[in-house]
Amino acid sequence: MLSNPGHYDHMPYRRRPKIAWPNGARIAVWLAPNIEHYELNPPPNARRNPWPRPLPDVAGYSWRDHGNRAGFWRMADTMAKYGVRGSVSLNVAVCDHFPEIIERCCELDWELFSHGTYNTRYFYGMSEDMQRELIRDSRETILRASGQRLDGWLTPALSNDETTQHVLAEEGILYTLDMTHDDQPTPLNTRAGRLVSIPYSLEVNDVPLFVSRNTSADRYVAICNAQFDQLYEEGAESGTVLCLPLHPYLIGQPHRIAALDAVLAHITSHDKVWLATGREIAQHYIDHHLADHQSWIAEGTP
Repeated sequence: MLSNPGHYDHMPYRRRPKIAWPNGARIAVWLAPNIEHYELNPPPNARRNPWPRPLPDVAGYSWRDHGNRAGFWRMADTMAKYGVRGSVSLNVAVCDHFPEIIERCCELDWELFSHGTYNTRYFYGMSEDMQRELIRDSRETILRASGQRLDGWLTPALSNDETTQHVLAEEGILYTLDMTHDDQPTPLNTRAGRLVSIPYSLEVNDVPLFVSRNTSADRYVAICNAQFDQLYEEGAESGTVLCLPLHPYLIGQPHRIAALDAVLAHITSHDKVWLATGREIAQHYIDHHLADHQSWIAEGTP
């Protein structure tokens, strides 16, 4: 039995080597729209049923389908209004089911990374070979659909096991969102290759806020703005990261889209904000700070 995940070392927040973002920015802000496709009748998984109701769960399916039919377009237009690009946590089956969504993402210069094939296909019980095959399929699908390389990864429903991060590193993935342990990028411990974690916050993720906690749209704005304000203040000392995970079937609803508009208006009203993609944050960290952090850990400085 593992006493802790073992994927990362302890790095006291106020003692680690400082991070400097481009052009003196205090904070790197990135938006992660989860553009997903749920199967009406997914194959069973012994550890989790993707639908709360008996199959086929038509109501659950159509609620999420609203995001691809309507909510995505509303969300994309709002982000474009403020010049904010997305880094898409993509169920790669969307490339075949909804190619017009991929076309719009590419028009907006959004990054595409993998969130697995379908959001109803979990990694629970997968062998390493099965995981590796799925990662390679994601790479090929995204390249075919967009011409982009695959640099980032978020396991569907965070169903990664203790070997997933090792396989990601061995497959050349640049960054993972499967760890939600920090407000800055950090190095991960893998048996081969290199992998970094960049912040992906469940605290400001619209699914737990709107679905699990029944948060109002006004309260969502207050929470996201407070998250930004605190990280912006701390970023004067060492660069921080704010991630806003979004789901079009939630934030793209007509009664909620004004909340996203308000949050982006607040963020973009500040100077020293780097509106980045996940790939850009990870690459800058690797190029400028990863070695310092690894050396600091190796020296036992914490």
